[in-house]
Amino acid sequence: MDPAVEELLTPYRQSVKEQGDLVRKLKDEKAPDIDLQRAVAELKKRKHALTDKMEDLLKQNVSKFAGINGLYDFGPMGCAVKANLLQAWRNFFVLEENLLEVDTAVLTPETVLKASGHVERFQDYMVKDLKNGECFRADHLIENTFEKMLSDKKVTEDIKAEIRSILPTVDNMSKDEMGETLKKFSIKSPVTGNDISDPLEFNLMFSTAIGPTGTVKGYLRPETAQGIFVNFKRLLEFNGGKLPFGGAQIGAAFRNEISPRSGLIRVREFAMAEIEYFMDPKEKETFYKFENVRDLKVTLLSACKQMEGKAPDVKSLGDAVKDGTIANESLAYFMGRIYMFLMKVGIDNNKFRFRQHLANEMAHYACDCWDAEMKTSYGWIECVGCADRSCYDLLCHQKATGMKLVNKGVIGKVFKKDAKVVTDYLTTLESEGADALDRSLQENGSGVEALARKL
Repeated sequence: MDPAVEELLTPYRQSVKEQGDLVRKLKDEKAPDIDLQRAVAELKKRKHALTDKMEDLLKQNVSKFAGINGLYDFGPMGCAVKANLLQAWRNFFVLEENLLEVDTAVLTPETVLKASGHVERFQDYMVKDLKNGECFRADHLIENTFEKMLSDKKVTEDIKAEIRSILPTVDNMSKDEMGETLKKFSIKSPVTGNDISDPLEFNLMFSTAIGPTGTVKGYLRPETAQGIFVNFKRLLEFNGGKLPFGGAQIGAAFRNEISPRSGLIRVREFAMAEIEYFMDPKEKETFYKFENVRDLKVTLLSACKQMEGKAPDVKSLGDAVKDGTIANESLAYFMGRIYMFLMKVGIDNNKFRFRQHLANEMAHYACDCWDAEMKTSYGWIECVGCADRSCYDLLCHQKATGMKLVNKGVIGKVFKKDAKVVTDYLTTLESEGADALDRSLQENGSGVEALARKL
């Protein structure tokens, strides 16, 4: 600790300690509830003051826009830290993995995000304080309330058991399910204690109009991945038409968060660094560089462990693939690389884990998905998502644009005059249909002959 910083924080820490001692004394003396509640409220107030002071000291080179949460300016030191971190990411992933880097437009036409599903599904549910109109994200409000109830000695064990069973499903609740949960547990505004509204749908993307007439609708991109998918064909051609290869992008993303909190962790404009790695699905079970991370031991909180309420395992990535905890070597390889990078930039291994998505939060197109999470003063926070997304995104854009993303050169050489029929047929297939066709071709002998018979 910097002695000057410690000197500034000491009075706040002492204030929290004194009030904490008073709360414990009142509990021991079985003081009236009203006195205890007042003392606890004051303790919370002093803890918030300490947290705010610590954040102020950490953000001496970051400016917050007055009156608008979730928007920040970085000063000289903040810019240097950010630049160094992004350059470390570029060196570790783009250069060492020989990825193809792109820099796509921040302003995205609505058609692109309609094809990807963001216009329809990129939303959260919010609730409003019925008296002052303050908004809160419904799932976070439920989760935070449940966490407090689990640590409350006045809550019965039966209710706590029910909360533990519900907690893992909150992220995937429908609007009606969230509304029922809020009513069942009498959840109020965390700030005022006022009643709150039923959940309302809120799309997280910032919309805008493109061009002088304003007739072309667009959005500020909510992620950088779609720019990679849209440019897949060009990247494939740049790579000589060969798989596997990876695309990468570093850039700004925007999300109109309902209630930005937790300092710089949940904001409305932030930098992202993303990779999309493309490979033949038949080759993902074994990855040619997996030996480099096979013996790497990481903390894995699997879906089964979460549902059973058990602690995570520490095991090698090789063992995790072997016993089926992680779906395949390709996914495990990049999880290993993510772990190595985070350790390299200073994350504490004792406060790090990979958490597997539960069945009810797993995207329908993903066969496996893990979040790299870090334990902070705000609890466990997702830092990186790592998923086997199959070819879902490419199929969505192919269907919306009619642009064929299959390797027409190979098809042309094999099927000659029938190439167009084959290409048109393959273009119409969804992910499940493509997998079924692949199995059929494998079972019925030569792929060329079987496909010709099918057509």
